[in-house]
Amino acid sequence: MLKPNVETFIGCDAGYEEAKIVLFGAPFDSTTSYRPGTRFGPSAMRHESFGLETYSPYQDKDLTDYAVFDSGDLELCFGSQESALRDIEDRAAAILEDGKFPLLLGGEHLVTLGSVRAAVKKYPDLHIIHFDAHADLRDDYLGAKLSHACVLRRCHELVGDGRIHQFCIRSGDREEFRFAKDHTDLHPFSFEGLKETVEGLKDVPVYFTIDLDCLDPACFPGTGTPEAGGVTFPQLLEAIRTVAGANVVGADVNELSPMLDASGASTALACKVLRELLLALLS
Repeated sequence: MLKPNVETFIGCDAGYEEAKIVLFGAPFDSTTSYRPGTRFGPSAMRHESFGLETYSPYQDKDLTDYAVFDSGDLELCFGSQESALRDIEDRAAAILEDGKFPLLLGGEHLVTLGSVRAAVKKYPDLHIIHFDAHADLRDDYLGAKLSHACVLRRCHELVGDGRIHQFCIRSGDREEFRFAKDHTDLHPFSFEGLKETVEGLKDVPVYFTIDLDCLDPACFPGTGTPEAGGVTFPQLLEAIRTVAGANVVGADVNELSPMLDASGASTALACKVLRELLLALLS
């Protein structure tokens, strides 16, 4: 059994045995291609969350009415992507083995690969819904196969064609978009087609990954690779509630770099996204 973290995300202090969802942090940013700092995201979200209420007026639900366990951050090797991914996979697998829902807090987007590796072993027919500004479909980045710029390409190698559904994508090199045309279900710039996608996935397990830079950097500047354009906070909340209608078996929220927004507004926004995600999944 996992032990509780000293500082938990607000309202996420239930015991492990009773919890349906288990939070765990992966403070890793060793492959960040532009501005580092996402390793501080999970702890910043826990600390900042106490500026929030546990109640959501968006959904008329309260975290105190549910059981969520926060197991804290993993201690990861910053010098080895594979070692870090193995530790993330092991934690996600243990949570899944206990019949619970793993919710990973990044860290850079590469951490998703560890959790997806665990999920696809339990659910071989897994699909992935991916919110992001970037396609993350490079075969390598400066020769590295394990990079946050390559994470969905590595996930594709696990799940195959037509099982990655990408939304809000507005950045990538030419080859990534060519690859997406042939191998993924790409919806650039917005959430257009999301409802129809979710309706088509009712009978299959879904892993849900949210790169917070899908948001317009005007409202979320605290990220390592900001991209002009993007969706608004209300649009993201609506999309999260839509995805929660699928058979979601695991999820993550990543790419908050708190020190890049000294105002704290980006961290506060990330906390509210996590609260709304938890409540949507717990309905």
